Amino acid sequence: MSLQYVIGIDHAVVMVGDLDAAAANWQRLGFTLSPRGTHSPALGSGNYTIMFGQDYIELLGILSPTEHNAPSRAFLAERGDGIERIAFTTTDAAKGADELRDLGLDAVGPIDFGRPVPLPGGGEGEARFSIFQWPLTEAPAGLRIFACQHHTRDTVWIPELQRHANGATGLVRVIVTAPRPESDARHLLRLIDGEQFSEPDGSVVVPSGSDRAEFAFVARDVLAQQYPGVSLDGVPERGGAGLIIAVADLAATEQAIGAAGVRIGDRLVVPPRAANGVLLVFVAR
Repeated sequence: MSLQYVIGIDHAVVMVGDLDAAAANWQRLGFTLSPRGTHSPALGSGNYTIMFGQDYIELLGILSPTEHNAPSRAFLAERGDGIERIAFTTTDAAKGADELRDLGLDAVGPIDFGRPVPLPGGGEGEARFSIFQWPLTEAPAGLRIFACQHHTRDTVWIPELQRHANGATGLVRVIVTAPRPESDARHLLRLIDGEQFSEPDGSVVVPSGSDRAEFAFVARDVLAQQYPGVSLDGVPERGGAGLIIAVADLAATEQAIGAAGVRIGDRLVVPPRAANGVLLVFVAR
């Protein structure tokens, strides 16, 4: 990626209608979740995070309707649970927003906010962030993107929250369904000033930067061919569809996940209906 202040995928935002029920569901899949967080009244949302070494998954729910969360409420109303947004890591939100403007993109922000963090050992800390967003109209395959600068990493990347019964260690790929994968991949390229390449399985891949997870755009029928025997109910024709997650030991992952997982060669797959609209694919790395 040519953007100077954006260094790759930071986290995936999974929008859910029932936040606490979703948290219990992902715990059953062997993930360790942070204590529930509550955002500011202006944001009107709450979350649980699933932390890995350098990235994470955020389960996000609406606690009260606000102007800020109107797009998220519209997403839930139209699609239901699923991947709504992808965040990049930015080293400087203000300079990153200016960099987008230099590319002719009307960046939103930066916006500074924080939330209290209940600490696993007791007590409370604070997580503080600055974010900027690409314009809402610039969403490749309908997937919104933004960038996040972490000012208090020690209250987010807590060591005990990074140990998962299923052995998950980090994000490898974000799967995005698109009827015209190459077109939507080119859209993302224009937004992040990056590059793309095609794979033999029909995916069009866009690296997100550095050693972070990549994007893979793929038609829904091709995705079904990649994961035969796995129901894709809940996966949209166009939008955030799934996550490929690295694990330390696939056999241990299979034991932790139990009947929810389907083994396909060297991958363990959890269908979207068992993971709040997200196709989860675990691979040993």
